[in-house]
Amino acid sequence: MPVPSSKAREAKLFRNNRSQAVRIPVEFELPGDRVLIRREGEKLIIEPVTGPTNIVELLAEWRKEAPLGPEDLFPDIEDMPAAPEDIF
Repeated sequence: MPVPSSKAREAKLFRNNRSQAVRIPVEFELPGDRVLIRREGEKLIIEPVTGPTNIVELLAEWRKEAPLGPEDLFPDIEDMPAAPEDIF
């Protein structure tokens, strides 16, 4: 769902240890606790992270969506008799 554009607003820059940070006004608040940031010319583009960023998060997300049961981990396999082999 597209988010409507809003009027630009000035924000405060400050230092947090050796990093520069920006105070984001409440009307521009982003969901979650992580963002992606990239530069396009003189602009910085900040976007919320919307999905898993590593394999552990991806597997956890999959587990929530479709929990695995024992039947999913160990499917039934037809037990075939061994074929005789001539080794001499």
